[in-house]
Amino acid sequence: MNKLDALLILNAIPGLSPSRIRTLVEHLGSFEAVVAAGREDIVSILDAPEHVLQNILHFPKDKFLLHEYNLLRAHGVCVLTIGDEHYPEALREIPDAPAVLYVRGNLSVLKDPSVAIVGSRHASLYGLGIAQKFAMELAQSGLTIVSGLARGIDTAAHQGALKANGVTVAVLGSGLSHIYPLENKKLSQAIAEGGAVISEFPMETPPASFNFPRRNRIISGLSKGVVVVEAALKSGALITSDFALEQGRKVFAVPGRAGELGSEGTNKLIKQGAKLT
Repeated sequence: MNKLDALLILNAIPGLSPSRIRTLVEHLGSFEAVVAAGREDIVSILDAPEHVLQNILHFPKDKFLLHEYNLLRAHGVCVLTIGDEHYPEALREIPDAPAVLYVRGNLSVLKDPSVAIVGSRHASLYGLGIAQKFAMELAQSGLTIVSGLARGIDTAAHQGALKANGVTVAVLGSGLSHIYPLENKKLSQAIAEGGAVISEFPMETPPASFNFPRRNRIISGLSKGVVVVEAALKSGALITSDFALEQGRKVFAVPGRAGELGSEGTNKLIKQGAKLT
């Protein structure tokens, strides 16, 4: 078993977060050693619930690897590990950086200067127009546009970058064999032609709700700044802005119309010090 095999396995074990993987490696010396470790070694190092320990000890390693490598070939996906030279340095520096990145498209764009544009899935025509306009003009100026391929603002941002013949990166909250939402499958293919579609999740991971906050930290981690266009008070876009602040990124917010639910989150960000944009 090589390093890539070991990392794919560790990344796929439910409950084994990047920080837990890092803790185990610090004590055992390598990813391969972690995969080969017995219960006694793991328990002595890791403070984790019993179900996580059981997941580590009983994960179907060989079966998973065979199936995962078949999926990688079938979907034209490559894998970056956190130690690879092509792994984006900005992302490597964030807390809880993903141990693995699945990538379809152009690896080199992940290191280019980029700005994230995020916002509501239930966007107004005003918000969609603003997101697309910002993405077009930023892409024309040479910046890569990062977003999450979701309905609404994310979709408009990706489309704006493509209309400008620019580069865009989509970060998924599912595996790359589960493009979500399904209506954006063609959009994901267009993105991958010049940019990249990426995920930290194994190929067949479904788009579960708890995956998206993890996805959001990658969106902000890749970017120099995050532009929030329309967001309700409990929007996932505000989670992305929180990650951005924790990571030392700049946060920008587009003001919205008073009384609109989709304006409450962005207007609150501006009150808290986000750059009015």
